[in-house]
Amino acid sequence: MAYIDKYREYLESVPEVIDRCRAAGSRPVLAYTSNLDAIVKWDVESFNRLLADWLEEEPYCGEEESVADMHDFARIVGYYAVNGLGGEVDITSGEVIDKLKGYFNIYYGLGGTCAQGAAALAALGMPVMIHITDQSREVIEWMQEKEIESVKDGRRVPLKDCVTDGPPLIHLIIQYNKGDVIRAGDKEYEVPVSNRLIMGYDKVHKIMPVRQDFLDYLEGHAQMMCSYDISGFNAIVEPDILAERMEQLAKHYSILKSRNPRLKIYFESAHFISARSRDMLYSKLAGHMDIMGMNEEELVDLTKKKAHPVDKDDIASVISGLDYMLELYPVKGIVMHSKDYALYYGEEMEGVDVEMGLTIGSLMSGTRARIGRYGTIKDCRESLELPLSPTGIVFAEALGKMEPRHTAVLVPSRYMEKPRYTIGLGDTFVAGMQMCFVR
Repeated sequence: MAYIDKYREYLESVPEVIDRCRAAGSRPVLAYTSNLDAIVKWDVESFNRLLADWLEEEPYCGEEESVADMHDFARIVGYYAVNGLGGEVDITSGEVIDKLKGYFNIYYGLGGTCAQGAAALAALGMPVMIHITDQSREVIEWMQEKEIESVKDGRRVPLKDCVTDGPPLIHLIIQYNKGDVIRAGDKEYEVPVSNRLIMGYDKVHKIMPVRQDFLDYLEGHAQMMCSYDISGFNAIVEPDILAERMEQLAKHYSILKSRNPRLKIYFESAHFISARSRDMLYSKLAGHMDIMGMNEEELVDLTKKKAHPVDKDDIASVISGLDYMLELYPVKGIVMHSKDYALYYGEEMEGVDVEMGLTIGSLMSGTRARIGRYGTIKDCRESLELPLSPTGIVFAEALGKMEPRHTAVLVPSRYMEKPRYTIGLGDTFVAGMQMCFVR
């Protein structure tokens, strides 16, 4: 079955969805972490100079590695760049960040899935409620829109009222461009795909603190929640800490579901520092979440580790991998997003136009990639001039001829060969997905 382009139709319905939220006092809720991104202004020749100074071996990155010095940085970042991979790696030395300033200019931006998602929704005019871990002035100034609220002293307040005096939590971001030629020793590599690597340098997210007063407020006002987008667990390394956090949150999710059975809990996955923590989290969360979200790299990585490898260039292989994931972690559905398409696979959700969520999420993400910031409705309308991904169209047609075990909805993306920006695209996509849960 050929894909029918509904991008414009769904975009024009967004103001009415926003009006419904305002009139009813309902909100998508996004949680739990935030930080300040230190973004490296990429220059391939500067990176090649860094490699010449510090690379001692072939670019390589093993399981659960961290960056302790510039030799690690050169080897690990070189590996991700020459393979066009995205991911997350821990930094254990602030000296690395200081030394990078001798090679690159660094500027700052908002970090954290829920924080970036809230900023993206607010740019559209959508009211949203948020829990964040970094409430420093440097972080909250990126989310000054009156549409973003949080909880303070048991009351719902504008986020700007929640500023603390603490220093920001720094995450280093480096993004590389398709076609760049990287010189590692006596070899040259061409970057196959534009992508980014996130390197966290903070101890707070190792425990991912969640404020009980925020949870109490949601439990007392569960009916106002139209969706609950949760993320930020991926930096927790110690199983004991994760178990403690999950005990706190599992009770919370059960209470919310009992008080608002229509509430959709959406868990956005990420690249986990610890595979042990990831497996434990997925198993414990599966009984509480409705949707698990991930990008294609995470799907490939997870299924490979589970001895069920996926060929991301073959839609039949992707569907097989998602079938396996649903057996392993029995959630109601999985949303998988990539540069070429977004896909929902799982149970049919009554009263939810999941195609609308996939479409708006893809459009918001594509707009951020195109202009380098969170887009307004006007910005998103201009992105409609971008073509649909040829790969996404081919996948949609192939999927239409298959007979998958579960409901499958695929939306091709608006495509750019060389995006202006690769940071926060998944976070922006997830924000747009929340639009389809507004009743």
